[in-house]
Amino acid sequence: MADQNQFTLFLACPPGLEGILCAEVHHLGWTQAEVIPGGVEFKGGWPDVWRTNLEVRGATRVLVRIGGFMAFHPAQLDKRSRKFPWSEFLRSDVPVRVDVVSKKSKIYHAGAAKQRIERAIKEELGAEISAEADVVVKVRIEDNRVTFSLDTSGESLHKRGHKEAVGKAPMRETLAALFLRSCGYDGSQPVLDPMCGSGTFVIEAAEIALGLQPGRKRAFGFEKLASFDAETFEQMRSDVPRQETSLKFYGSDRNAGAIEMSRANAFRAGIDYVSEFSQSAVGDLKRPEGPPGLVIVNPPYGARIGNKKLLFALHGALGQRLKEEFSGWRVGIITSDASLARATGLPGMRNGAPIPHGGLKVRLFEAGPLK
Repeated sequence: MADQNQFTLFLACPPGLEGILCAEVHHLGWTQAEVIPGGVEFKGGWPDVWRTNLEVRGATRVLVRIGGFMAFHPAQLDKRSRKFPWSEFLRSDVPVRVDVVSKKSKIYHAGAAKQRIERAIKEELGAEISAEADVVVKVRIEDNRVTFSLDTSGESLHKRGHKEAVGKAPMRETLAALFLRSCGYDGSQPVLDPMCGSGTFVIEAAEIALGLQPGRKRAFGFEKLASFDAETFEQMRSDVPRQETSLKFYGSDRNAGAIEMSRANAFRAGIDYVSEFSQSAVGDLKRPEGPPGLVIVNPPYGARIGNKKLLFALHGALGQRLKEEFSGWRVGIITSDASLARATGLPGMRNGAPIPHGGLKVRLFEAGPLK
């Protein structure tokens, strides 16, 4: 079995969504998790590291704080870095990258600190130092305290491993999952995205309903660490049975290429049998048969389309269609412009916190259930 030592795990997410991520983490069983700026943290062992990467939908990456010390000058940093037990965490045959940030400390030159820590790892452990390495040691020097963390995710966790095709300004899977949870989505209702792009909301919603692990099809940075137990992790990945659902998940878009992308991505994700994608303009949107659910959409904002009048008309047409066809359904609209959300004319609209996305600040606007 892997080392059962307890570490502080930090799960990162976009600022403004920490509470939503914390609710997901609590739901998955880590009830001691607490919100801190930029994410959630709690104590756990290596199996918790593997499982958070594998199962938490809203986190962009998982960092593990593995230790540290006080250092007031470069010679002290050098000496204590050489004594740090690197072999407990890193493998000598796997290249390492070191990233350093220094704030309010006597060791203020991050570049010089980085060189000393890299040299300590190379000479004491024997590992190669590489700017392209998958294993990353993150070093924070603040108020003269040096803290070492490992990035255990590797590639950002929004890369689920099944989406080869994406459109312009795509919604990241991790952000889509947090917005779905913000809308109260729990997998027990159908979901429809009338401007589905590459199908992110539809695929995430279907996976939640089927109880699928978001990281089931990808590799992780922790697989190259000294603590990794491949047999235990493989059991963790294979022990979760697919749930049954009678629900369908719907995406439409006026762009034929978007529909083709969505279908291909849904097939690779293994949820094509519960999803339906169709080419359709917003004005032709029809309510699917079956129980009411959630309409969630990330329409174009003014940043990508110059003519604002067209955008107001588009949002107005969407709102009109929803009011006519979607009685009992709830609605979530993600936009950077509150006036566009209001242009839908949907009653009782509530808005969430501003969230960074694609260089803009967007908000989730919610309405419904519609009368």
